[in-house]
Amino acid sequence: MNTPLVVAPAAPADASSLDHRRTTSVSPLISPALLREDHPVDAAVAKVVQTGRAETVDILDGRDDRLAVIVGPCSVHDPAAALDYAQQLAAKAEELREDLHIVMRVYFEKPRTTLGWKGLINDPDLDGTFAVNKGLRMARKLLLDVSALGLPVGCEFLDPITPQFIADIVTWGSIGARTAASQVHRQLCSALSMPVGIKNSTEGDVQVAVDATRAAAASHVFPGINVDGLAALVTTSGNPDCHVILRGSSSGPNHDPASVTETLGRLAKAGLPERLVVDASHGNSGKDHVRQGEVVRELATRIAAGERGIAGLMLESNLVAGRQELVLGRAEELTYGQSITDACLDWDTTGDLLDTLAAAVRTRRG
Repeated sequence: MNTPLVVAPAAPADASSLDHRRTTSVSPLISPALLREDHPVDAAVAKVVQTGRAETVDILDGRDDRLAVIVGPCSVHDPAAALDYAQQLAAKAEELREDLHIVMRVYFEKPRTTLGWKGLINDPDLDGTFAVNKGLRMARKLLLDVSALGLPVGCEFLDPITPQFIADIVTWGSIGARTAASQVHRQLCSALSMPVGIKNSTEGDVQVAVDATRAAAASHVFPGINVDGLAALVTTSGNPDCHVILRGSSSGPNHDPASVTETLGRLAKAGLPERLVVDASHGNSGKDHVRQGEVVRELATRIAAGERGIAGLMLESNLVAGRQELVLGRAEELTYGQSITDACLDWDTTGDLLDTLAAAVRTRRG
């Protein structure tokens, strides 16, 4: 005879077993309101931000014939060195203010293709402990300190929650090549109060940035958090000040005249303003920090000859040229003022290139 198959009764359902199967911990996050209260914006900083945003928009819209230049470290890992850099850049910005609108690149979040250090907000101690609350405090304080020098700041927005903690101090924002196609980031752009540049994809797809610019200009409704850190439904009116950034690709550069003309044509076809920013680093320099200088000098020649479609440039620059490898937990061994992510130009070279761009603007104006 065949023995009947006996099936054991299912264990009682336990709702707690349905979630957090792979979450090892959930920790409290400081609220944006509390962080803003601890590190408030004073009247002088507010004026720097308001003026910086307005001047950036005027350049994008063609009412101001200067060139916007977003320049600074690939990512900040040492606030002291970043502030040292900011002091030198602030002096240069004042010297060239008639021709250039200089915004300091102060990036706190680093998108990674696979793994690696994710930026000051995520891991401020550079040791893998991920003290995010500490990182948020350090980031906001540095933005206030740089702005207090009279220097506007620019940040990349990677995590959609982070802007609530720092966006009120940011003059110019950016969306990276890896997130340009993300609906979440397009919705975020529509809510931000500053101009935002959106990069073409790492593969060189410019249309994705054009589409993102168009989407960000529209109104959206999406889940987010409010300044108290509570889940909220966010309704936006759209951001008309978004624009495309040409950053080259894995196949090569796209800052040449033909690529710029094609991109401006795509923008016109989409009913968007014909303006863009060129990133002299990444694919446009073949990831060789020294070649950023070649890109800048080429663009300066075209600007001097009357090029109008390029509203701004981006440069990766630090106190010391090149980059160094970070060993987690051994931050004390790092060279002061040298990048731990993408290689950067040194300060002296940066100053010379800014002079070159300012001269090009004067020539074009003449």
